[in-house]
Amino acid sequence: MAEHSASIIVKAPLHQVYALFTHFNDFPKFMSFVKEVTYYDDQRSHWVVKAFNEYEWDAVNENWKPDEQIGWRSTRGLNNSGVVKFHALGPERTSVNVYIHYSVPSGSLGSVGERLGINAYFDSILQKDLIHFARMVEEAPPGSLDPMSSHYLFHDESAVSKGELTQRQKAAMEHDPMMSPQALAERGAQIKREEEQRRQRTSEQAAALRSKKEREAQIRQEQQANVLRDAEVMRREQSVRAEAQRIADSIPLDPRLSYAAKARGLGDKDGKRSRYPNLTQDPMTSRKIVRTEAAPPPART
Repeated sequence: MAEHSASIIVKAPLHQVYALFTHFNDFPKFMSFVKEVTYYDDQRSHWVVKAFNEYEWDAVNENWKPDEQIGWRSTRGLNNSGVVKFHALGPERTSVNVYIHYSVPSGSLGSVGERLGINAYFDSILQKDLIHFARMVEEAPPGSLDPMSSHYLFHDESAVSKGELTQRQKAAMEHDPMMSPQALAERGAQIKREEEQRRQRTSEQAAALRSKKEREAQIRQEQQANVLRDAEVMRREQSVRAEAQRIADSIPLDPRLSYAAKARGLGDKDGKRSRYPNLTQDPMTSRKIVRTEAAPPPART
């Protein structure tokens, strides 16, 4: 039994991705290689897929876990089984991992298919249709749980657009109220309105971004101008100080007016000699103030 797997990251919440994947009957509307998925009841379905040749089988659901995984196994036709697992990577990011096991058809056709690389081909179409699924989800309105709301339905590579549906799939679509001419016309009008709103939002966002960048550029220019202005003020102040210093240095110094000449006769010792007559004597007593005895009062006669 051959084993195949494929994975993709969808930019949408986990519950939305899980819910949209369970609409098997809508697969031909956006997948390239699924030609039919019709229901017998809520647990059993019939599938037709084109991979080299056309293969079909009946399947029954099994191992379903809400917002976590879905599984199936065939009960008639091509022997296969599989599981699809969903894992939230964040509020708006979900990983989808598909694992399929199937038995290559017996006989010459199966062996030829093996030699031609049917396994590699199956891997490629599995990954391609998984990419189509991601596009379908990402082009649906936020929170939508119905594939019919997606703008990606009926794209040029879908089985519907290529005219590869089975008669049973066509009949099922004809009885689908969402596929009536009126419903399709309303869907088309809604898509046009949403596209116009999206273009308007994109235009407004682009204008806001341009305005923000222009304001940031203006602020940078103002800051640069302030830096240059401050640098010029500092340069002028330095120039003025340098010129003043140059002028001062160019004037010859008169020894008679120097501070040293003026202070020479008024040094520390000279300035304190009148108060401390013994200044030059014993260093320990030189600054002791000399008190003179007061003259006795004149005698009374």
